[in-house]
Amino acid sequence: MNTQNPTPKNFLLAHQLKKRIRIIAPALAKDPERGYIFEILLHKREAIKKVSSTFSIGSVIIEFDPEQLPAKNLLVMLDAILGNIAETAKAQSKPKKKVFNGKVHEVDFAIVGMTCASCALLIEMVLKRHQQVKSVNVNFATETITVFAQLDKEDIKAEISKLGYQCFPMDNLSQRKKLIEKEEQRIVEAKRKAIGASLLSLPVVVTGMMMTNSRPLQWLQFALATPVVFSFGKQFFVKAWLLAKQKAANMDSLIALGVGSAYFYSLPALFTRRGHIYFEAAAAIISFVLLGRYMEENARGRAGEAIRKLVDLQPQTATLLHDGKETEVPVEDVLVDDVVLIRPGEKIPTDGEVIFGVSTVDEAMITGESLPVIKEVGHTVIGGCVNGNGVLHVRVAAVGMDTVLAGIVHMVDQAQASKLPIQKHVDRISAVFVPSVIGLSALTMGGWLLAGAPLSFALGNAITVLLIACPCALGLATPAAIMVGTGQAAKKGIYIRNGESLETAAKLNVIVFDKTGTITEGKPKVSDLFTLTAMDNDEIIRLAASAEYNSEHFLAKAIVEYAKNKNLTLEDCTEFNSETGSGISAAINQHQVLIGNKYWFEEQHIDISELVDAADEYAAQGKTPVFMALNGQAIAIFAIADKPRPQAADAIRQLHKLGVHTLMVTGDMEKTAHYIAEKVGIDHVVANAKPEQKLAIIKEYQEKNQQIGMIGDGINDA
Repeated sequence: MNTQNPTPKNFLLAHQLKKRIRIIAPALAKDPERGYIFEILLHKREAIKKVSSTFSIGSVIIEFDPEQLPAKNLLVMLDAILGNIAETAKAQSKPKKKVFNGKVHEVDFAIVGMTCASCALLIEMVLKRHQQVKSVNVNFATETITVFAQLDKEDIKAEISKLGYQCFPMDNLSQRKKLIEKEEQRIVEAKRKAIGASLLSLPVVVTGMMMTNSRPLQWLQFALATPVVFSFGKQFFVKAWLLAKQKAANMDSLIALGVGSAYFYSLPALFTRRGHIYFEAAAAIISFVLLGRYMEENARGRAGEAIRKLVDLQPQTATLLHDGKETEVPVEDVLVDDVVLIRPGEKIPTDGEVIFGVSTVDEAMITGESLPVIKEVGHTVIGGCVNGNGVLHVRVAAVGMDTVLAGIVHMVDQAQASKLPIQKHVDRISAVFVPSVIGLSALTMGGWLLAGAPLSFALGNAITVLLIACPCALGLATPAAIMVGTGQAAKKGIYIRNGESLETAAKLNVIVFDKTGTITEGKPKVSDLFTLTAMDNDEIIRLAASAEYNSEHFLAKAIVEYAKNKNLTLEDCTEFNSETGSGISAAINQHQVLIGNKYWFEEQHIDISELVDAADEYAAQGKTPVFMALNGQAIAIFAIADKPRPQAADAIRQLHKLGVHTLMVTGDMEKTAHYIAEKVGIDHVVANAKPEQKLAIIKEYQEKNQQIGMIGDGINDA
C-alpha cells in the first residue's frame, strides 16, 4: 500500500493496485440506495472506468486511470463523498412501524404542478412518512397519484398542497374530461411561455457570445434577462421556496439555485464594471428548461390519447324520464334506478337494463364485434355504446366509477401509472439525486477555490454541475414508454392490467393460442350442410339457428347468420343450456335440440357413426364440423369455415425468431386444428380441449418454470 496516501476517515482501503482499488465503506453497508448514488457520482468522473459494489458489506471496487486521476486525489474525493453520505445516514431516524387496524381505502387524484420526476418522488416520500398511509404511487408521466390510506381525500389533498401542487378528483368520467381540458390548456400555456422566453433570450445570448464590454449592450442583457428570470421563470423560484420550507428539494431547486446564482452574481459586475456577466446563461437556462417542459407536456398529451378517446365515449348528458316527462341532466347527476331515454343514434350514457323498446346496439368498443347486437326488454346495455334505430328506456344499474367504461378507463390508468420492478430501482436513485447534486456542486466550488481558482471560475463550474445533472431522463423514460405501450394496446382493444404484466410479457418463452377468433378471423361462415333426415334443410337450419340465437359463440353466430341470409323466421327457446367448450341444448316447439362437438355428443350417448366420415372430410379441409341432434337422434352436420387471420402466420414467425414456443389449444376437432396450425406455422396442437384442460396445460408449463402466456378471446379463455 502507498504510505503517502492520506488516511481516509470514512472508509477502509482494503486493497490497492496501480489502476484498481477496493474499499469498505460502513455508510454503504446494507444500503443499496446510497450505494447506487455513490456509483452515479463516481461515474460522472471520466477517469473512473468501472465501479462494482457489494452492498451487503459496503465493498466497492473502483477501476480508474491514474494518468487522469492520481490515486491520492481519488482517495480524497472518495472520503469527501462518503463523508456527506454518512452524515445523511445519521440524520435520518428509523421510521416507526405502521399498524393499520381500520379499513384502508384507495384514493386517486390528478396532480398539477409536477415539473420533473423528482417532484413525483418527493410527493411519494412525504406521504409515505405519514403513519396512516400504507402505500403511495405517483406517476410523473400520467400526472396521477394512487394512495392506499386511512386518511380521507381532503387530508391527502392538504398534504400534497403543502408542497405546492394542486390536486383534482378523478372519480368519474366527467371529472376526467375536465382534467383533459385542463391538460390541453397547460400545453397551450407551456408553449406560450417557451416562445416568449426564447424570443427575449435570443438577443441576450447573441450579445453575450460577442464577449463585449459595451455598457449599452450589457444593460440590454439585464433588461431582457430580468423578465425571463422573474416572469417566465417565476414558477421555479416559487416551487423551490415552498420545498425549502418543507426541507425538501427537486429539479426546480437546482434550476432556481443555478439561475439565481448566475443572475445575482452578474448584478455587482454590471454596476461596478468589474467581473463577468452571466445574464445570457440565466436567460438561456430558463428558455431551454421551458422548451423542454413544453415538449414533455406535448409528449404526455399524445401518449394519453387512448384515455382521451375512451373518456370521450361517454356522453356528457342524459335524458331522464320521470312521470312521463323528459329532463336533460349532466350524466354525473344520474342515479341508480333512474330511467333514461335513449333515442336512435345516441350514445348510451351509463350501464343499465332495457325496460322498454327494441333496438340494435353497437358494442364494438367492448366486444370488438362489428355486428350490432339486438337489445330488448331484460337485456343489459353498456354506457358508451351507440344505440341503433330503435328507442330504448333503460333503468340505470351503475353510475360513476362502477360502470364498465369507467372500469376500463381505470384499468388503463392503473397500467399506465404502475411502476415496473426495474423502475423502482430508478426511483431509489432519483429520490436522493437532487440533494447529492447540490452537495457535489458545493464540493466543486470549494475544491476550485482551494486550488486557487478565481471565484467566477469556481462559481461557473458549480452552476454547471447544478444545471447539467437532471434525473428527468431516469424518471420520465420508463413511465412514458409504459404510457405509449398501454395506450397503443388500448386503441386495439387490448387492456393491460398493470406494468408488471407488461414487463412479464417480454420474458415469455411459451405462448398458448386459442383457435377460433384468435388465430382465425372470428368471422366463420357455414359452407356446407350434411343431413341424414328427410326433413327440409331450411327447417333444420331454422331450428339450429333458433337454438343458437342465445349463444355468444362464434360458431353459433355463423349458424344464426346463415339462417338470416335465407330470410328464415326464428322461434323462441323455452329452455336453453350452454356447456362451455362443448355445445348447447334447447327446447323449441316441443323439440329437444342439441348442437355441439363430437365428444360432447358421445358424452350424451348420441350415435354419430353415420356422420363421422363426413365430419372427418370437412375437418381435413380446415372446416369445423358442428353436430346437430333432434330429440336424441343425430340428424346433421354444419361445416363452418373460418379463415386464418392474414397477419397470423407472420406473427407466429416473429415469435419463433424470438425463441418463443407456440401451442394451439382448442376445443375444435383434431384435423381442423392441425389444418389451421399448419397454415400459420404453430409448433404444437392440443385439440378437443375443454376450458379446464387449457388451464391444466398452462399450470403444467408453469410447474416446469416456463414463462407462459395465453392469447384467446371470450370469457372462457379469460
